[in-house]
Amino acid sequence: MSSDDFRDPLEGADDWIVAGRAADGDTAAFAVLVRRYAPMMRAYARRILPGTADVDDVVQDAFIVAWEQLPKLDDTTKVKSWLMRITSRKAVDRIRATRAHADVADVELPAPDGTAPSRQAETHAEVAALGAALRRLPAEQRECWVLREIGGYTYEEIAAELRIPLSTVRGLLARARKDIIVRMEQWR
Repeated sequence: MSSDDFRDPLEGADDWIVAGRAADGDTAAFAVLVRRYAPMMRAYARRILPGTADVDDVVQDAFIVAWEQLPKLDDTTKVKSWLMRITSRKAVDRIRATRAHADVADVELPAPDGTAPSRQAETHAEVAALGAALRRLPAEQRECWVLREIGGYTYEEIAAELRIPLSTVRGLLARARKDIIVRMEQWR
């Protein structure tokens, strides 16, 4: 017998089958979803969050919600996008909970190898100036800017996540960018 003979048949099953079984309370099927999507969810949360310390907590929270809400999922063929939306919401909730820390200064930016210390100091000062500019923004503008520029959200995703109209997102981002451009003029 080969190791393939002992392979869980759910591992190769389509999402809708695995999600359907998990929705019926099959913990082995849910474990397949966790193995299948945890790496993608971690990578996505890492893009949204200002640091890496909370990534695993956000993913774990997302899976807890998924386990509780899976029986209510209408279309199990869309389990992947559903899990990613939960991850997004949990990451945004984490940012909101630590709003005072949700600025660009918290983003870990590795310096390129071989960068001169003077350039590293200049980059650090520029990031600090951007952080100060962001802290001066009203909370809604800052939140939109962080989701767009650090989280990589589309305008539509920001509107859905913050539950505000798309036109409001556009306005908030335009005002935030204008303010930041003015404050960062010396760094251009």
